Amino acid sequence: MNPKEKENILKLEPFKRYQYFIKKIADFEEIWTIVDENGDYAISEIDGLNLISFWTAEEFIRSNLEAGWENCKPLKLTLADLEESLYDIIRSEDYLIDVFPINGKSGFVVKLEEFKRDLDEELEKIG
Repeated sequence: MNPKEKENILKLEPFKRYQYFIKKIADFEEIWTIVDENGDYAISEIDGLNLISFWTAEEFIRSNLEAGWENCKPLKLTLADLEESLYDIIRSEDYLIDVFPINGKSGFVVKLEEFKRDLDEELEKIG
């Protein structure tokens, strides 16, 4: 990704980044998250709610690996990984999904059902 494209994406409002995210992961069938030193998904908390964060590419994660997450590392998942195991974890732990947080600030936060619906709709369009 060239620096100008990255800069333009980072300037988008959270909902626009979410829309970009849904299109991008539907096209490339991969998703990025972060895990801690034990390999567990890194979870943030806002107002008593637990969130798992997702990005479209590894280069967007770096700005979030501070303030307690210094020992975390990016992890690339396929859509199959997401559907076969991660959806169950998100559902059972009652996580919200924080899509595309940047610079330590949350992105667009959605419930699993909304996320899954939007992704499935986008996958059908390119189907």
